[in-house]
Amino acid sequence: MNKQLIIDLSVPIEHNSKADPWPPKIKYQPDHRQGAVDMKELFGVEPEDLVYSNGLGWAYEEVTMITHAGTHLDAPWHYYPMSEGKLAKTIDEIPLEWCYADGVVLDMRHKKPKEVITVEDLEKALDKIKYEIKPMDIVLIMTGCDKKLGTPEYFEQPGMGREGTLWLINKGIKIIGIDSYGFDRAFKDMAEDYKKTGDGHEIWPAHYAGIEKEYCHIEKLTNLDKIPKPYGFKVACFPIKIKKATAAWIRAAAIIE
Repeated sequence: MNKQLIIDLSVPIEHNSKADPWPPKIKYQPDHRQGAVDMKELFGVEPEDLVYSNGLGWAYEEVTMITHAGTHLDAPWHYYPMSEGKLAKTIDEIPLEWCYADGVVLDMRHKKPKEVITVEDLEKALDKIKYEIKPMDIVLIMTGCDKKLGTPEYFEQPGMGREGTLWLINKGIKIIGIDSYGFDRAFKDMAEDYKKTGDGHEIWPAHYAGIEKEYCHIEKLTNLDKIPKPYGFKVACFPIKIKKATAAWIRAAAIIE
């Protein structure tokens, strides 16, 4: 029987997470005795009638957060209303076949905060592992930023550039993932360069590549270094089906036979 290794590539969604500028709010109702009161209202039963649970009811949580919290998949609608000259897809319109495919990890841990990941960087990483990208591969960019999760330094990151993003898309890639907070460089670094130059091309160039060519990307991955080989594995990254949303949370995983 074949053995299968599944590696969790997702960060947890946490109450007041320090890894999110707009942190999730989670209201926990862990008291099973309160759950029995709720069930009395719904079912008309007394706690002693809950015979399976010895009088205890259910527990649950209420979650308030943006769709871009935690590990999530961005849809083209997030970038702009149009993509490739037609109405951009929302997250519920993303084809599921995009979200389960062969994966390849490109090691960019040598890139420093503020730096752009270029076409040359991508070519060198592929040459190093002797791999040629094929259409529909899910490309995972490993910066190592996930090791700083929960610290202020987590937001110090390199990021994808417009040219590198389009280079991958033009090879037939539909999903690119990264293990840092954002897909582009850090917000403050883009803002700083804009202030210096007055050039609007400094702002969100990799995201806005999706106007020209349709693609999705994953932000806030983790554990890419735990995948034991740079290719020859599957990636699953199915998004929660939220009607007309710009993004959705995913439980990304690498699956190695």
